[in-house]
Amino acid sequence: MPREVIMPALGMAQETGKVLRWLRSEGEEVRQGEPLLEVETDKANVEIESPASGVLARVLAREGDEVPVGQVIGWILLPGEEPSEPPAAPVSPPAVAAAPVAAEQVPGPPAEPAPARPRASPKARRLAREMGVDLQSVQGSGPGGAVLASDLQRMTEVAPTAELPHVWKLMAERTARAWSTVPHFFLLRDVRADRLVAWHQALRQRLQVELTYTDLLVKLVAGALRAHPEVNARWEDGRIRRLPDVNVGIAVATEHGLVVPVVHRADELPVERIAQRRAELVDRARGGRLRPEDVDGGTFTISNLGMYGVDRFLAVVNAPQAAILSVGRLADRVVAEEGRPVVRPTLSLGLACDHRVLDGARAARFLETLAAWVEEPLALLDFAR
Repeated sequence: MPREVIMPALGMAQETGKVLRWLRSEGEEVRQGEPLLEVETDKANVEIESPASGVLARVLAREGDEVPVGQVIGWILLPGEEPSEPPAAPVSPPAVAAAPVAAEQVPGPPAEPAPARPRASPKARRLAREMGVDLQSVQGSGPGGAVLASDLQRMTEVAPTAELPHVWKLMAERTARAWSTVPHFFLLRDVRADRLVAWHQALRQRLQVELTYTDLLVKLVAGALRAHPEVNARWEDGRIRRLPDVNVGIAVATEHGLVVPVVHRADELPVERIAQRRAELVDRARGGRLRPEDVDGGTFTISNLGMYGVDRFLAVVNAPQAAILSVGRLADRVVAEEGRPVVRPTLSLGLACDHRVLDGARAARFLETLAAWVEEPLALLDFAR
């Protein structure tokens, strides 16, 4: 039977996706699972795979079109098949002729109709309340003239000297919303990293992959999340929801903005597989070839700016996740050891938390476990047993 190609949704707040380019032409044969088109969403530029094998037919969304999520944008057909027609619009019943009014009857003035509630998405209504904007005054660009969040955002834009990439605009919107709605608190900790350095050097000699300190931190963080499941959680519908899988996101800077691809079930993966997965994700992110599953389902995020020479910083929580870890550069510093100053490699860690999900004590216990494992990575092996 004909298979629909629809605009995917990668997040609860996503309303639309923008078609960047079709990777197959109309009338061209495609195989199930192969890349079919590139779409720009509120998380990243992603590749959408073909839902079936067959021939791409009746493409409804062209490159540059912004389409509501869930809308059909094309079909995959087998020989002899025809695409399904969209449901016909409901036909209004014919109007019934009004009875003639007697000459002596004088009708009163017509009742004032109640103003119709403007059509708008839930996100647009929320933004309108925050901005103090009357939705009746906004020209909507959604289906049937519905007002979308992007319509409200355009009202506040000052004509820029250069057009910002869509991903950057969405990153700015998400970050501003997280900063203004999530009650943040922060923890900082400096940790010794000489054992981490030794572990990194030993693995680089043994494994046939490019290995970074971020890969090791993903493994250590995933173990700490498994040890402290209250941190592997999110704020959702006014309650705390603990998540069964440990999926660690890695903040990646691209030409068009920040994206957060995800290493799924990182606690179950060996370091070698984490390194391979991280390399694949970074390559796809910077090439604009991320797939929907690459950015979906993150439960915690790591942001590492050490490679840029940053000593320490604090990140904004990647809502609705409970926390984000910021990592500064690994550098030799003077520390006290048995009352004497010595030089050791150290690392600065920052933990930003959503106070609705975590309190200071729970967050501190998580950071204590992580710091202990950075200082002695073999302790993670003991926990895993």
